Amino acid sequence: MRLSIDVTLDYVLTDPADILLQIEAAATPDQRLEQQSLTIWSDHGVTAVGGEEGIGQRCWVRADHGLLAKYQAIVAIERPVVRLETLAATPARGLGGALIPYLLPSRYCESDRLEGFVRQRFGGLSGGAMAAALADWVATRLIYQAGSSTGVTTALDTFGSRRGVCRDYTHLLVALARAAEIPARCVSAYAPGVTPPDFHAVAELWLEGGWHLVDATGMAQADEIARVCVGRDATDIAFMTVFGEAQLCEQRVEVTRID
Repeated sequence: MRLSIDVTLDYVLTDPADILLQIEAAATPDQRLEQQSLTIWSDHGVTAVGGEEGIGQRCWVRADHGLLAKYQAIVAIERPVVRLETLAATPARGLGGALIPYLLPSRYCESDRLEGFVRQRFGGLSGGAMAAALADWVATRLIYQAGSSTGVTTALDTFGSRRGVCRDYTHLLVALARAAEIPARCVSAYAPGVTPPDFHAVAELWLEGGWHLVDATGMAQADEIARVCVGRDATDIAFMTVFGEAQLCEQRVEVTRID
């Protein structure tokens, strides 16, 4: 699968501010960057820094009056689709140190508050069977509704409201997986067929010694998702973090299949 990605960000700033961008597709063993270019119009230098887990790249930008950035890429995805229910679990005691943060509650994924529900509703399941059941539950119980959540909506809020957007689906699936003792992280990604077209968020679950992408919204399959970055929750994977105030002028994200 090859994807063409075309992104434009145009924001006006109230006052000069530092901005952290995460919009470049990551180069990983299962996705190859055939072409890419990032252009940022700024009177100041741009500094690149590594992403969480060494996946992807962030950029520090200093903007005085506004931010205009354009990103284009062609990404080849070389990742098979694996049936979750066939995968074995890794006992918590067997997890390495780098995985432990993805087993614990975080700001937007209050997994400790969902342990009772998971035990009661999914008792007897483990590993991939548990992961598949959780993903199916989120997909079938939530209603995708734009504007139904905000930047402070948590997994527990979504569990109660039963509606949200991709960020909310991802937070809830990640929180439920962690409550089931499955390491889980959030992934910022590009994928074709996302409606409306935008930056996308999916989950990644650790099963049978590896990470496996899961889109609980059902919009994308694992073999057509291009990772940008990973993290504990939306705090770590935001495409743009402004240390100040910004007003949207234009934001366009186009992802198309070219194979």
